Amino acid sequence: MKATYFLGNQTFEVREEPVPKAKPGTVVVRNYACGVCGTDVHIYHGEPGSAEVHPPVVLGHEYAGVVAEVGEGVTGLQVGDHVTIDPNIYCGVCDACRNGKKQMCSHMEAVGVTMNGGFAEYSIVPAAQALRLNPDVPLEYGAMSEPLACCIHGIDRAEIKVGDTVCVVGGGAIGLLLVQLAKLSGAAKVVLSEPNAIRREKARQLGADLCIDPLSENSFAEYLDFVGGEGADVVIECAGNRAAVESAFRFVKHGATILLFSVPSVDATYALPLFDVYQKELTIRGTFVNPDTHQRAVELINSGRIQIAPILTHTFSLDELPEAIAMQTSPESIKVLVKA
Repeated sequence: MKATYFLGNQTFEVREEPVPKAKPGTVVVRNYACGVCGTDVHIYHGEPGSAEVHPPVVLGHEYAGVVAEVGEGVTGLQVGDHVTIDPNIYCGVCDACRNGKKQMCSHMEAVGVTMNGGFAEYSIVPAAQALRLNPDVPLEYGAMSEPLACCIHGIDRAEIKVGDTVCVVGGGAIGLLLVQLAKLSGAAKVVLSEPNAIRREKARQLGADLCIDPLSENSFAEYLDFVGGEGADVVIECAGNRAAVESAFRFVKHGATILLFSVPSVDATYALPLFDVYQKELTIRGTFVNPDTHQRAVELINSGRIQIAPILTHTFSLDELPEAIAMQTSPESIKVLVKA
């Protein structure tokens, strides 16, 4: 089989190696499509992922494929099943795991981060990490289960109430998923703030009630006029830059919640407007990975309630990972897939 290894220092190497054999409690998956995540971009540039990376390793944690072999003792899965992979594996015994915060696990492993993942023709994973997709669901859609699961955790953290006004800052793949989830959560008005015209148009197609260009001189006045008051009840920042965070604090009303969803650079900082937090009684929350939400993401994708096709824009091969990563950071793309 072909596997593309990350060697560190922005270097990949395509290798030919034997297809893995299933071990007890595992399945071998014939990988089909794997998304390029912002975390992959950070790892490529030498920054941390969800867990510590030790090259050489096959990256790719957003993927789907078909079960090719089932190991001894595995039940509930069989050869030919279409599956998506929940990458995060928790130890179950550390303080975080024992206290309902397993996403903070001290010993977390992750398929495609600490162990070989989706940027290869085959992978071997614990059977518990493989979740079945409906066979009529395109496997490209299944590859979006992991980012959707992270978004569901973020929506849970945001605590959107029926009738709320929600503003999403940043219209990449994550922002477009969050727009849809906010609508499904009962938000009366959903606004997207995004400078890229293509992404604004995608958001309109996916249900955003208003899309504004934050670089436009009249965008804030347009926003306030539309929401009919001081701002939104919930603002979700998913752009990962200072300007986006700054705008999140402008877009909120009194008593609102700001969810910082994006994966920023390790050294990124922002001067917190303390008086605003005090006077507006703001709630500021973070969100990390996808504890216990991957199955919910699968159910949404299986049901067709979430639109995936408009988000997928570019496809590359296993030999083109540097190009795929470059495209994922380009304003031309929304979501880049690598097909094995």
